[in-house]
Amino acid sequence: METGVFWKMSIRKIGVSLGLLLGSASVVSAAEEETISSIISSSNALFILLGAVMILAMHAGFAFLEVGSVRRKNQVNALNKIICEWGFSTLVYLLIGYPISRGVSFLVDADTLAANNGIECMRFFLLLGFAACIPAIISGGVAERAKFWTNSIAGGIFVGLIYPVIEGLTWGRFNDAFAGAEGWLATNFGAPFHDFAGSIVVHATGGWLALPAIILLGARVKRYNGDSSIKVSSIPFLALGSWILIVGWFGFNVMSAGQLHEGGGNGGINGLVAINSLLAMVGGTITAMFISKNDSGFVHNGALAGLVAICAGSDIYHPMSALVVGAAAGAIFVVLFNIETEGWKIDDVLGVWPLHGVCGAWGGIACGIFGQPALGALKNSDGSSYVSFFGQLIVTLVVLLISVVASTVVYGILKKNIGIRLDEHEERIGSDLAVHSIEANPEEAY
Repeated sequence: METGVFWKMSIRKIGVSLGLLLGSASVVSAAEEETISSIISSSNALFILLGAVMILAMHAGFAFLEVGSVRRKNQVNALNKIICEWGFSTLVYLLIGYPISRGVSFLVDADTLAANNGIECMRFFLLLGFAACIPAIISGGVAERAKFWTNSIAGGIFVGLIYPVIEGLTWGRFNDAFAGAEGWLATNFGAPFHDFAGSIVVHATGGWLALPAIILLGARVKRYNGDSSIKVSSIPFLALGSWILIVGWFGFNVMSAGQLHEGGGNGGINGLVAINSLLAMVGGTITAMFISKNDSGFVHNGALAGLVAICAGSDIYHPMSALVVGAAAGAIFVVLFNIETEGWKIDDVLGVWPLHGVCGAWGGIACGIFGQPALGALKNSDGSSYVSFFGQLIVTLVVLLISVVASTVVYGILKKNIGIRLDEHEERIGSDLAVHSIEANPEEAY
């Protein structure tokens, strides 16, 4: 390259950079503005894609957490359920759920879908990851005795109809009437509902949808017979699942910003979300370790409890508040799991109701407490709070009510008409052989 050309190009780049920094319209030409806009658009699309892929990877975490928590005769079923439920969720959310919650249809031409670097496709992929968490959460609670197809039907109904209504009211197309900045909550309580990454919208919804299913199914054979005990099959697999979820959660939380750059939407990427997620995870882990006397299952789930609880306020908390919220969630999980499974005899295999349902609800309500400027949280430019305690409480209760009623109706109808549980023989030989006709380690069977 000739020296003169090189310097001309360098000066041009410097001019563009100065225009960006100083906001000088005279420095940046129309063509350059278009280029800058294209770079921003493509960067946002890539950012969302990376978050979507990290959330997709989290479903491997769901799978291995369940594989390690169930007996070996049900490991294949756990793996198949998670990947098949992702497939079913994709179809129903694409065709039904996403149009309901966001008002966007994919039944249009490819030119429309490819606009702005296909960013609407990327948004769907990201939000699909949240929606698909619903059947993945339920799967852990109903493990080892639920019928594959009837449970898949229930999951499809939840992802296609129930979750989109909740998403639409809180994050999507209906939130202006209820939970948004101009909605009923903001008008009456001074602030809109705040759930940055889904403590309520995703986790509490999934956990409370799971509870009626677990109760209607009943306990596993021999679960509460005398001194009989059903143990987990693999702590290493359980721990692997937890670690995959932990790593993916930083996509779940940080990438909920929806864009790299500041301005519009939820603002841009922010390290505050990452550090708050980290400290909540640490708080949940350490608290669970002490309360459970270093039980490995509780320790690895305690980390997840902290992450469930931090989702709602991860973008506004002071880091010390995040640590407290996560620590409380770790304690909630250990105490309630023991009460639920041993005191109430509710056979929730992975403890999804206390982990996702209750810790998710705690996260939503905690956001109304620890999201206040008096506790060091971010505040609006006028000094007011981003959140209202009563607004957070009301939406949390509404979501819980919708979830419990919907699950009771759906699983109740399925139970009465086609059955939701494997028969006793199928349960005794395990769902791997009964449903999939293969064991997790086939060569060891002969």
